[in-house]
Amino acid sequence: MTIKVWEVRDSKGLSLVQLAQKTGISRSALNNIENGKVSPRLQQLEQIAIALGSRITDLFESEYK
Repeated sequence: MTIKVWEVRDSKGLSLVQLAQKTGISRSALNNIENGKVSPRLQQLEQIAIALGSRITDLFESEYK
């Protein structure tokens, strides 16, 4: 399963700094999530989804289509 935070954030026209301000998650932590270096906690996914005006499920791409 792939996390699509960058794709959703980009489609909303938000910078990484703006998303960090909206979520309270550091820019470096968000960068690591977007680059697949770390897996986000459920609370972080919820904060990101709310800030992006999307659902948590919108932040994932299933390998099974």
